[in-house]
Amino acid sequence: MSPLINDVIHYVETNISQFHRQRIEKIKTLKLKQVLLKKNPYLFKAKYLQTSEEIVRQLIEAYISSSEETMFGDWLEGLAIFINGKVYGGKKSGIPGIDLEFDNNKIRYIVSIKSGPNWGNSSQIKKMENDFISAQKTLLTSNSKLNIRCINGCCYGKNKNTNKGSYFKFCGQEFWEFIGGDKNIYLDIVEPLGYKAKERNDEYFEQYVQMINKFTKEFVNLFCNNNGKIDWDKLVKFNSEKQSD
Repeated sequence: MSPLINDVIHYVETNISQFHRQRIEKIKTLKLKQVLLKKNPYLFKAKYLQTSEEIVRQLIEAYISSSEETMFGDWLEGLAIFINGKVYGGKKSGIPGIDLEFDNNKIRYIVSIKSGPNWGNSSQIKKMENDFISAQKTLLTSNSKLNIRCINGCCYGKNKNTNKGSYFKFCGQEFWEFIGGDKNIYLDIVEPLGYKAKERNDEYFEQYVQMINKFTKEFVNLFCNNNGKIDWDKLVKFNSEKQSD
């Protein structure tokens, strides 16, 4: 077990409530029409969804799953920076596109932290590469002798080819060992993440059920005929009809 574990436990217990609070706030502020405009109505028909609750539940679960991935990814980034600060004195970078800076063995590492290995398309990866180039120019302006290495760090997953040419990509165990100096730290952080998870989840589920009921009623009023049948034309028009000039 990592010698950092007590610090990690304290950090998680102090800060994990932030993630759960964001989850609940996201549900409270969600609007049915807002979500419907971002999802594919043809898919619901193709999957033979017949009830308003089925559509609402699948719609909301897909939306929430995506937003939770982003929120928790941001939270894990904070944990990674905290751990690195304890081990190597690293800090949140002030350079655009760079999340973490630290020195180790006379190398200045600049790190872009992502949630998982398949985080972006080609244009997003290109932007990260350009951010690395800009960051190196900024750092070398103040210290031309710096030995700089660029890292794309991913909090989970695996990656066989770490050398990407202009940068290195570390995922999962390799990433956590890189920032924390311990090959087992990726396992040690698992248990603390469950701190008061049941209590937080109970609170979240209460809000979730209320939202499903509320949105189902709203969906029926907006997109069902008087006999309760879904008006698919009306739903597709709401999502995709051309706006009048």
